[in-house]
Amino acid sequence: MAAPRTASRRKFLGRLSLPERTYTADALRTETVGGILLLAAAIAALIWANVPGIHGSYESVSHFHLGPAVLGLHLSVAHWAADGLLAVFFFVAGIELKRELVAGDLKDRRAAALPVVAALCGMAAPALVYTLTNVTGGGSLAGWAVPTATDIAFALAVLAVIGTSLPSALRAFLLTLAVVDDLCAILIIAVFFTDDLNFAALGGAVLGLVVFRLLLRKGVRGWYVYVPLALVVWGLMYNSGVHATIAGVAMGLMLRCTRREGEERSPGERIEHLVRPLSAGLAVPVFALFSAGVPVSGAALGEVFTRPETLGVVLGLVAGKTAGVFGGTWLTARFTRASLSEELEWPDVFAVAVLAGIGFTVSLLIGELAFEGDAATADEVKAAVLTGSLVAALLATVLLRVRNAKYRRLCEAEERDEDLDGIPDIYEQDDPAYHLRMAGIHERKAAEHRRLAEEKARERQGLAEVAGGAGDDADGPA
Repeated sequence: MAAPRTASRRKFLGRLSLPERTYTADALRTETVGGILLLAAAIAALIWANVPGIHGSYESVSHFHLGPAVLGLHLSVAHWAADGLLAVFFFVAGIELKRELVAGDLKDRRAAALPVVAALCGMAAPALVYTLTNVTGGGSLAGWAVPTATDIAFALAVLAVIGTSLPSALRAFLLTLAVVDDLCAILIIAVFFTDDLNFAALGGAVLGLVVFRLLLRKGVRGWYVYVPLALVVWGLMYNSGVHATIAGVAMGLMLRCTRREGEERSPGERIEHLVRPLSAGLAVPVFALFSAGVPVSGAALGEVFTRPETLGVVLGLVAGKTAGVFGGTWLTARFTRASLSEELEWPDVFAVAVLAGIGFTVSLLIGELAFEGDAATADEVKAAVLTGSLVAALLATVLLRVRNAKYRRLCEAEERDEDLDGIPDIYEQDDPAYHLRMAGIHERKAAEHRRLAEEKARERQGLAEVAGGAGDDADGPA
């Protein structure tokens, strides 16, 4: 009688494929540098906005208007940063999302279940926490979406600052989580923060996107074609009443992110490689510079924990995000018969869930949109975003540092390349050629050790003979 078959449990948060690992490493490297710049910009903004003698210039520069009024684009510097530069950030987010859907983790429905469910729960739980806090405390529900977004660049900056060696699987999980997070944030902005529509401008923007798509399908190349068209589409989208960053997302989603025969990288990957440094190194830090400059004092920080709107943001980021991401991950593993990779444990997932509570760029943007007519509350909500993100960063730092020795060993194993062929050994365990190369390397090492052993033995024998001869001479007559 045949033995009963047992259903194999699928592993999640396991080792990435080599192409996915390479792509993730490149993307995270740029985001980490951008995160450091983002952190520096936020600190600079706080100093600029709070140091006596110069804080007035911060307001003056932020509210300085420029741009063609005839085109409806006579905007303040702060608005140019939020509506203009962040369109570049969302353009990259659109490419990331498209790539994940057609070539990344989200292509496989079973593999996509984990980050998608974790991201959705990680957005629903903070919104619920904010709502309950404000219903109980009699606050405004307008900011329910503020604590829902994770800032991947800021999170990676924290990892870089604390020097933790987070395994690539957890970093990729965090990146994919942020991609889904960004998509949901885009939908929230488009649906809940759209002003009165200007259908003529919206129609023009849609027509521009159609032209953009047709040019891509025809294989037309040249930045001098696409950049002016993108600016036109962005301007029309801004004047339509739909948030202008939606134009960036739409164009990013239109790029082809699958490779054809003979291509090392798809057009989407090439353009993302070119634009990501602009997004991470300029667009997002400049936005942070003109958004994070809020007055900070003992009284202001005290109010963060007393007003329901600000308390809801802090609790949403710290408690809501952690509960949502960790709970969504655990539930997915529980009901899809998946099991955690042997290399990781649930405390590792919990630490990453806490790290996901760092909400900055998109949270600040949504805070501005949610309380657009109330500058004082908007500033208080920004202070709450900074406070909640700082608390989440400190908690994640403690949790990750406790496990850092194990993370370092895992990362060393992932990076080891003893045969020096440019491919980590861990990805070549099923390749006979790898084992033949390693056999040759070990044989050469063994031969060298035998040679050294013989040489040392001869040296030792010679020393013994010299010592013996010296003793004979000493016993002879003088």
